[in-house]
Amino acid sequence: MATKRLFSSLRHLSVWTVSLIMLVPLLLILLNSFKTQGEAASMNFKWPSQWVFSNYTVVIESGKLLQSFGNSMLYSVVSVVLGIVLCAMAAYVLSRKKTRINRFLYLFVVLGITMPVNHIALIKVMQTFNLMNTQIGLSLLYTALQIPFSVFLIYGFVSTVPRELDEAGVMDGCGSNTLFFRIIFPLLLPVVVTVMLLNFLASWNEFIFPLYYLNSSSLWPMTLAVYNFFGRYETAWNLVSADIVLTSLPVILIYLLGQKYIVSGMTAGSVKG
Repeated sequence: MATKRLFSSLRHLSVWTVSLIMLVPLLLILLNSFKTQGEAASMNFKWPSQWVFSNYTVVIESGKLLQSFGNSMLYSVVSVVLGIVLCAMAAYVLSRKKTRINRFLYLFVVLGITMPVNHIALIKVMQTFNLMNTQIGLSLLYTALQIPFSVFLIYGFVSTVPRELDEAGVMDGCGSNTLFFRIIFPLLLPVVVTVMLLNFLASWNEFIFPLYYLNSSSLWPMTLAVYNFFGRYETAWNLVSADIVLTSLPVILIYLLGQKYIVSGMTAGSVKG
């Protein structure tokens, strides 16, 4: 018992240590967001000699942060809604009809989790369909990126739903759409919420894809709005820090609210199928 308590204490201590280390960059950014431009230039942990709350006002007004916030919401919400509907339907069909072709299709889709993105080929595809530098193009790109992991989680969760519900729905005269959206889909709520939260966080935090596929600053999400405060000869690190804090707040809030769903949904969806 003493040994178990010792290992438990060490485990909790290590978790708290890692958590505190992860909070160090956030603390650095938070402190520098309240400093003057001269004090923030050194990017240290010193307490601000003068608390400059107007940095956030300047960021919102001068950095077009409201416009960037709307863009981020558009890209994240559209990609999440499309991804949830398409991946849930695909996972349901692949899980229920386990033919050789469907098994191959499932493995082919899930393989996308490990495969890197070929940006050169992807740029050519986006240019061919006139999707470069467009909001709908980036939204569809985010949706495509979410498919492999979303199908993987939902596929496993569908296996826990009894097949008898499908048979009962068919006997009651349900069509395929009615059967899925009115009977099966509500039962997938735990994993659907998990996928929704994870995909929203991933889309909101994405930096590389909007940088490559959006040329107009009016279409930039919040992750790229930070470039508004990088000048040719100097950088306003206090405004950069304030921008990062405002960009991170929605992510932190959503994660805290949906943490229990993420843990339960991933546990249920990853151990089946």
